[in-house]
Amino acid sequence: MSADTLALDSRLARLLDKQDCVELVHKLARAIDRCDADLVRSVFHPDATDDHGMFKGTAADFVPWVMEVLAGMRRSQHVIGNVLVEVDGDNARGEAYFIAHHCLPGADGAGDTFMVAAGRYLDRFEKRDGEWRIAHRGAVYDWSTTAPSTDMWDRAAMPTHAFGERGHADPSYRHFEGA
Repeated sequence: MSADTLALDSRLARLLDKQDCVELVHKLARAIDRCDADLVRSVFHPDATDDHGMFKGTAADFVPWVMEVLAGMRRSQHVIGNVLVEVDGDNARGEAYFIAHHCLPGADGAGDTFMVAAGRYLDRFEKRDGEWRIAHRGAVYDWSTTAPSTDMWDRAAMPTHAFGERGHADPSYRHFEGA
């Protein structure tokens, strides 16, 4: 095998490793927004840890904690932006920018509040038995804002529209079943 072929094989292997790590970041955002506890668990190694500031502990304990937090919200959507992953053998470090949109119920029956938080996830990935998963996630918060919610869709009056839902009732689950 030529030196050029070996160099290309090495670059392709590193690219695939990076892509596996990036997919974990996206899959975790989807799992959180769909409130899919099993999918959240699947992206972490069993001994993984998480530091979200208000939560610090094992990923196993993070799952019920975050599901309870999400239960207090009507909707959420995490948008992942710039993702940088640096691979070193079976270890990798990543930084992923996020903008998290949350619809929070208003206090005392008042209108809902729209809250946006932006920051970055600092992930440590490990490849074990040929599979990449998150070994540690830390959240860094850069800014946030709130405003009254102006969501004007009357979901009940729009039966021809597909609306996002939490859990397996979301249209995306049926979409991927056909894959």
